[in-house]
Amino acid sequence: MSIEIELKLRVDSHDGVRAKLEEVGAKRVGTVLETNHILDRPDSALRRQGCGFRVRVAADHASDVSTTTLTFKGPRTPGVMKSREEVETVAGDSANLLKILGRLGYVSVLTYQKLRESWSLDGCLVELDTPPILGHFVEIEGDGEETIRSVQRKLGLGDASEEARSYVSMLISHCEAVGVSDRVLRLE
Repeated sequence: MSIEIELKLRVDSHDGVRAKLEEVGAKRVGTVLETNHILDRPDSALRRQGCGFRVRVAADHASDVSTTTLTFKGPRTPGVMKSREEVETVAGDSANLLKILGRLGYVSVLTYQKLRESWSLDGCLVELDTPPILGHFVEIEGDGEETIRSVQRKLGLGDASEEARSYVSMLISHCEAVGVSDRVLRLE
């Protein structure tokens, strides 16, 4: 079992964060365009339990190679940072995987794209995320709060606004508020 521990910060732009990452010697990992298919049971059983189930297709900008990942996320554990069980596996054909999951009774509750630029710094993964509608975010994922906070300070993000909600939660709320019935959100 793997535990995901991360801090999500809302920023006005990624430009200053990117410059700081370069300045402190972070290693650029790459950029992908993700298409995230969020699935649940028709009765919303997973969401009611605080769990997540996703098929993610990540298209690498440099190579144009796509990777499909199937992910289950358990409920959040209490605490300042988001911490939850995460089980992932790389899968083959995303369209067929989605068909199989549909035959097993899972339905799409949200599909959204996100541009993600990844960096590595001091044992943490630093993600510069741009989901549709919501703006710009920095996610810092590491093995514990102390390591993550250290990277946050190193990047000059000590005063950045922390966001506890998931992109899924924020985007579903947006869809409900403005009446997007198909819940498919793409980057423009």
